[in-house]
Amino acid sequence: MAAGRRGAATSSFSQLEIRSHVLLCISLHLSSSLCISLHLSHRPPCEHPAPADPPADHRRFGRNNADFEEYPSARAQANAHSHQPTRPVDKDKTETELSTSIKKATSPEEIAPKQKHVRKCIVYTWDYHSSLSVWNGLRTQPILADEVQTFKALIVVHKLLQEGHPVTLKEAHAQTGWLETCGRTVGDTGKGYGVLIKAYTSFLLAKLRFHRHHPEFNGLFEYEEYISLKNIDDPNEGYETITDLMTLQDQIESFQKLIFTAFRGSVNNECRISALVPLVKESFGIYKFITSMLRAMHRRTDAADALSPLRERYNAQHYNLRRFYYECSNLKYLTGLINVPKLGQEPPNLIDNGVAPELPERPTTDKRPERKETPRPPSSPQPTQGEIDEQRRMLEEYERKQSNLVSQREADQRRQEDEKRRQEAEYAEQQRLQQEREAQAQAQLQEQLLRDQMSQQWTNQQASQAGQVQQEMLAMRGQYERDQMLLAQYDGRVKALEQELASIGMNVGGQMSAKDDLIAQLQQQIESWKRKYEALAKLYSQLRGEHLDLLNKSKGFQLKANSAQEAIDKMERMERDVKSKNLELADMIRERDRARYDLDRVKSSHREETDRIKRDLAFANERAEDASRHKSTEVSDVMSRYNRQLTELEDSLRSKQLQIDDLLRKLDEKQSEIQHAMDEKDQEIMIMQEGMDSTLQELSDLRQNQGDTSQAFDAQVDTLILNHRRDLNAIIDSILQASMKKVDDAIVVLEAPMQTGNTTATPEYTLSMIEKAMTDATEFASTFNRYLTKSGGTHVDVIRTANEFCQSLWETLISTKGITRFAENDEASEKLISIAKQSGDTGYRFFYNLQSFRLLAGGKSEDAALRNNAETRSTLSKLSDTVEKFVPKAKNTLNQTTGDIGDIVANEMQNAARAIEEATQRIHALMNRPKDGDRYGSLNTEVHDSILKFTLEIANAIGRLINAAKDSQEEIVREGKGTSTTQQFYKKNNRWTEGLISAAKAVAYATGLLIESADGVISGTHSLEQLIVALNEVSAATAQLVAASRVKASLMSKTQQALEMAAKAVTDACKKLVKQVKLLANAQGDDEAVDYKAMPSHEFKVREMEQQVEILKLEKDLGAARRRLGEMRRAGYHQETD
Repeated sequence: MAAGRRGAATSSFSQLEIRSHVLLCISLHLSSSLCISLHLSHRPPCEHPAPADPPADHRRFGRNNADFEEYPSARAQANAHSHQPTRPVDKDKTETELSTSIKKATSPEEIAPKQKHVRKCIVYTWDYHSSLSVWNGLRTQPILADEVQTFKALIVVHKLLQEGHPVTLKEAHAQTGWLETCGRTVGDTGKGYGVLIKAYTSFLLAKLRFHRHHPEFNGLFEYEEYISLKNIDDPNEGYETITDLMTLQDQIESFQKLIFTAFRGSVNNECRISALVPLVKESFGIYKFITSMLRAMHRRTDAADALSPLRERYNAQHYNLRRFYYECSNLKYLTGLINVPKLGQEPPNLIDNGVAPELPERPTTDKRPERKETPRPPSSPQPTQGEIDEQRRMLEEYERKQSNLVSQREADQRRQEDEKRRQEAEYAEQQRLQQEREAQAQAQLQEQLLRDQMSQQWTNQQASQAGQVQQEMLAMRGQYERDQMLLAQYDGRVKALEQELASIGMNVGGQMSAKDDLIAQLQQQIESWKRKYEALAKLYSQLRGEHLDLLNKSKGFQLKANSAQEAIDKMERMERDVKSKNLELADMIRERDRARYDLDRVKSSHREETDRIKRDLAFANERAEDASRHKSTEVSDVMSRYNRQLTELEDSLRSKQLQIDDLLRKLDEKQSEIQHAMDEKDQEIMIMQEGMDSTLQELSDLRQNQGDTSQAFDAQVDTLILNHRRDLNAIIDSILQASMKKVDDAIVVLEAPMQTGNTTATPEYTLSMIEKAMTDATEFASTFNRYLTKSGGTHVDVIRTANEFCQSLWETLISTKGITRFAENDEASEKLISIAKQSGDTGYRFFYNLQSFRLLAGGKSEDAALRNNAETRSTLSKLSDTVEKFVPKAKNTLNQTTGDIGDIVANEMQNAARAIEEATQRIHALMNRPKDGDRYGSLNTEVHDSILKFTLEIANAIGRLINAAKDSQEEIVREGKGTSTTQQFYKKNNRWTEGLISAAKAVAYATGLLIESADGVISGTHSLEQLIVALNEVSAATAQLVAASRVKASLMSKTQQALEMAAKAVTDACKKLVKQVKLLANAQGDDEAVDYKAMPSHEFKVREMEQQVEILKLEKDLGAARRRLGEMRRAGYHQETD
């Protein structure tokens, strides 16, 4: 260790003894769990008390005497991570509220981000265990256009890294590019935030780098969290950890000094001061951690000088932090948010054994072997006078050295005492000067200061009140949801009791014989209801008490003028909720009294009970008959509404898929633009190459003309060649890094459970993409190998083949994710994703290992490309075998066909064209059909004409699509077969052929389904939702046909571009018809509107409960319907033989 080597220069021990002793002590401390437990339970007090640990409840945002944190501590968050939190029911609503909070937190006003908005972002990460929505919200806001917004966004990010879910730190590593962009694009508009933003981004990037190398730390660097997650056995790692922490502490010191220098006297510095809040918390957490670790290290070693470099640096940071905290304590706005910690005048004593934590004894196995005393010989010669003089001289020399060491130590102590007295005198002088300045300012501006203080208190109290009200609302909302669940359970029990009474009425004889059992059962149920009511009443009283306590606490605070009305409205809403709960509890009490009255009446008289049951039986029979008739009508209405809602949800899913396809198309356009830019860069490189060649030629001519300076010219030529080679390597490395980024993004999509991948992909299409990826990988490896060996490959070829391999591998992974919908169970889907991820990781390593620094470090650069190509092809072959199992057996026989495969493909294309032609003719027939009122039902003639018009437009667009697909297929066969025959080309590319045939069949089937649905809607036999489903099938089949043709299409192909345009025309026509159908559906739905404002309160509450029950039933039925639909699609795909 570096500390051991520096300490050996001043220690009385030898270098080897000190090194082994310090390593042994650190290893024993960091590896022993007993040491950790003793250190936690017997932590020594500092010379000046430090703030206590934060509260354990991560829902509490207040402050006490020992708590200086503005938000919940990371330890409490880690504890909260051990259970699954209650998530909001409506995630879309939560996302909308999150976006609003981010927008308000990063507003352009030069004020600090409000605590409630930042807390909303932090709570969201804990509710959903993800911070991606927060990052996306920050990206969507125009914060880069204004430096105040950028600075406030960085404050939000810093607090999110500290207080957010632990996954926030992991996901933040992928956002470093955005942070760098914030630092680069900032401008100077005169507000003075430009320098702060650059420094802030630099600090956040340094913090993320630290957490990447030390993932055991949380956002606040707490010592207990560290030792509970990390058990270090390597002393070097412990030493490096402390050194890295001190480096990060120095960066915090530099940044806070920059903030204080940026204060302006003429403007409000609230925004700048708010950035000091996370810096205070983070610096104090690092300070406490370093103090604990250094005490433990000093406890186990006697050679204190070995750790003197760390101790000196620690002392310097102590004085800097004390000065920093003193300056923060003078800022009233900052002290209103957090309690600023107070450090002692002098650093804590790290060497004193009396206050250091107790550690386990040093094991004897690590000690040096003890020397065995040899027996003294029986007689020894008498020492001579010279030897005695030499020993006396050595003893005097030793005593002189010892006295020098003692005097040096005393001088050091006196110097430290003098320095301490000097610093105390300086501090006293500063305090006296500060008091004089404050007295003068108070005498001159006392009234103004009073007004400022009142305004500041108003602001602080409003912020605290808003946080408490927000917390109270969250608690009330959770309690309300739990009460609703209890009420639903109570309703279920009541319905069960009614069913039981009906069954008792149907069996009067059995009821008479089992009257005692019935009474006992009723008593048990009443006791159960009583216990539930008491529990609910106790819970409500507790909630009411907490509510009253919060109200009493809020009386001492004043509301800010601009948000006072908002807080009052929130309180009124909460009071209305409480009143509604009181009404519900009153209803429950009445139900309980009614049940008790029924029980007493059961016990009163056996004969009266028999008569009542008979009367109830007769009445129940009549009511059952009426209810059965009524319920049949309600069930039919509910089923119709359920089917309509199911179709609307599926339509929404389809529309989202269309949006995804549109985004993918835009992504392809961006990639083409990038490819065009890369081509331009290649041309520039070629021009540079030509310039370099001309320069080399001129140098060669000069070398011939000037023979005396030939050696200097040779050196210049070599330098130019090396620089040129280095530039080319840098360009190729950047291309390889971009490919790595794209492959990594595909792996993220592959593993994300919310991502669906390419939903139009089929196993046949995926197999063709795997085959293309294997071919591109081989071509890329061979080109790169030729480039390294200088046997024909150029950097232009390397860049081109790298882009082709990256694109094919990306499409392979996305398509593999898409075909997981055909998996029979979750295990098969997870296995497919796991194998695909192995292929992606291998491709990622392929690009990574071919970078210039890897080739120089690994050696044998000629074999690197071929070796990685073999690994990539192996994993892709394994993926191909797995995807092969998803192909139905009936479809897997194309390569065994004895006939002409070209004729089969042509026939399928011809069948599709014929189906489109028949569909067009049928549409014309429908348009020419007489428009009688009985046939068309309730729909008007205009609607029918518009539907037929858009359907005809779709059919014509599909016809043009089929023709373009035929042209593209013929061009692919013509360019790809070479000297072979068409039959051999189809045999060789059987996967692509199968995908093309399957796509053509899908287009023909979807077109026929669309015509059938349109005819049914006009005739009244089909619903509008069925027509939307048919339109979605047409869009999916069109996308499948385009994707199948795109696999083998050449770059910038005219026929492929025509095919893309035809597919876009089909999609646009489908959108028009969907829009028309939705307008018609909305017009029909407007007739069912009900005026809820004029409805009585009791009836409104009953209707609301009925709607909630209906929603739960419909959601359950919708989930079951989706599962059945998935099973039907899988079964239909695997059973397809045509």
